[in-house]
Amino acid sequence: MSEDTPALTRAQPGTDAPETTEPIRDDAAVADETPPVADESEPPKRRGIVVPVLLVICLLAIAGLGWQWWAMRGELAKTQEELTRRLSESDNMAREARASARQSIDTLTSVQGKVGLLEAKAEEAGGQAAALDALYQEFSRTRDERTMAEIEQAVTIAGQQLQLAGNVEAALIALQAADARLSGFDEARLGPLRRSLKRDIERLRAAPRVDIAGITLRLEGLLDSVDRLPLAFTGEAVGAEAPEKTATGSPMDDPLGFAQAVLHDWWAEIRSLVRVERLDRSAEPVLLSPSQSTYLRENLKIRLLTARLALLGRDHRTFEADMRQAAEWLGKYFDQRDEGVTETLTSLKTLAETQIAPTQPALTETLAVLKTLQGKPGVSGAEPAPQAPKAAATPKAAKPADAPESKPDAAVPAVAPAKAPE
Repeated sequence: MSEDTPALTRAQPGTDAPETTEPIRDDAAVADETPPVADESEPPKRRGIVVPVLLVICLLAIAGLGWQWWAMRGELAKTQEELTRRLSESDNMAREARASARQSIDTLTSVQGKVGLLEAKAEEAGGQAAALDALYQEFSRTRDERTMAEIEQAVTIAGQQLQLAGNVEAALIALQAADARLSGFDEARLGPLRRSLKRDIERLRAAPRVDIAGITLRLEGLLDSVDRLPLAFTGEAVGAEAPEKTATGSPMDDPLGFAQAVLHDWWAEIRSLVRVERLDRSAEPVLLSPSQSTYLRENLKIRLLTARLALLGRDHRTFEADMRQAAEWLGKYFDQRDEGVTETLTSLKTLAETQIAPTQPALTETLAVLKTLQGKPGVSGAEPAPQAPKAAATPKAAKPADAPESKPDAAVPAVAPAKAPE
């Protein structure tokens, strides 16, 4: 557009300025109206340079701000990641710390338990140490006192075995052990004690012995044979003959013979209903029912078992009573013609006459000498010396306390065999 051509000026887009129809004035007029500016040689050219520079500066500023924002965003993301990682590590460390704490608590509990156990063991060790100290104090006594206590213990055990169990072998072993213990001393004051022990040993060697094991085996054999012994009523009738068999033939050939055979068979059947047997004993009935026979055999076994208990307990009265009662039942209810019954009856009578509790020698003289040497008045052989160790231990089987005390008729059941025949 030339300077001479008037033109309408419009408002720039985006502004609300109204359109003007004023003509553009000439440059001369504008120049006249504009005040003079110092040093304005090329104003349009400088304006054209400033605007792009400002635009570049603005763009650079915007780019710098954008780059700074992007960098800050990256740093923030890294910071968040680092924070997340550290929080995760903190959680893991917290869990590990809790696990370690629980493990430490468990370990502490276990250690406390072990400490308690060690304390208990320490107390036990202390008690054992005290016991060992007491034993040391006990065994630190003089040699003579310990020896005398051991000998008194051995003599007391020998007396108990003789009086309570009747075990001569155990008593002899105890006295021989005491004599061997004294053989290491050459003191003159122990001479009376050794002489007394020698006399007691000789008396025990000469004392009667009872074969307890052999008698027990004989009783067991009798027990086994009870069920095989026949009763008296089971014997065959004397003179009983089996019916003769007649010759078989046709009834039409010999009618008379056939009639005689029939009558003979009838008579044999009638005779089989009644059996007559001769018993050369008293008139007391001996027929027993099957149940009574069973009770009789069981009562006989009970008598033998009671006799065995009395044998172990050295109860001669009960043993003899049981043997005689068993022999009486055997001779009364069993078949005397049987060889087994006869042998059993002989064994029972022999055992009844056996003395299972002979009088044993007492050891009062030796105990009196011991009390004199120890300075103790009186003779008391029932209580052993508490400080003496067990020098001569005896078998437990020889103690009579293991065998129950039996009395006559104590083990017989309510069904008496004497009433069985009724």
